[in-house]
Amino acid sequence: MDLTPTISRFDDFYKNQTPPWVIGEPQPAIVELERSGLITGRVLDVGCGAGEHTILLAAAGYDVLGVDGAPTAVEQARRNAADRGVDARFEVADALHLAGTPSYDTVVDSALFHIFDDGDRAAYVRSLHNATRPGSVVHVLALSDAGRGFGPEVSERTIRDAFGAGWDVESLTTTTYRGLVTEVHADALGLAVGAVVDEPAWLVRVRRR
Repeated sequence: MDLTPTISRFDDFYKNQTPPWVIGEPQPAIVELERSGLITGRVLDVGCGAGEHTILLAAAGYDVLGVDGAPTAVEQARRNAADRGVDARFEVADALHLAGTPSYDTVVDSALFHIFDDGDRAAYVRSLHNATRPGSVVHVLALSDAGRGFGPEVSERTIRDAFGAGWDVESLTTTTYRGLVTEVHADALGLAVGAVVDEPAWLVRVRRR
């Protein structure tokens, strides 16, 4: 990733169109994490977008907060939760400055890590460190560099380098990330607008020392 997209750019996405990462349901990889009992304690859904994962976890009884830097995303997330009758909590927050927040036991990152450039990626990992306690777990679902360019992609080395001192990478496996083809990707992928794709991704579990 050369430059981190601005928060205003993401906010404009939500105002003007359905972003390719808003699929109307949680990511299958995150659903499986919950089913496997790998999400515990106080939970932070960072970069929550339209709120699908926060809603999933809140409905299942978790103590979870969804945060996003884009105010329009948070507005949509609150509407989605209300429409489904789920009492879910959302706040506008900058993922690069999570200092001062409560210490979370589990952080869920679905498609946020991979948007950052080198400098912001380091700042983001420091921010995660500030928002957690020793023993806390961060789950990262990120588009893999084996993909077709559906979005920003990262390599295994990028992930391992980012979570260096202060973290232990306990698991790094391949999976898929589900997205919605928009005008941005249709020609490049040779698919119709509105098609659902499952793109190569990494699923990473890191533990704070």
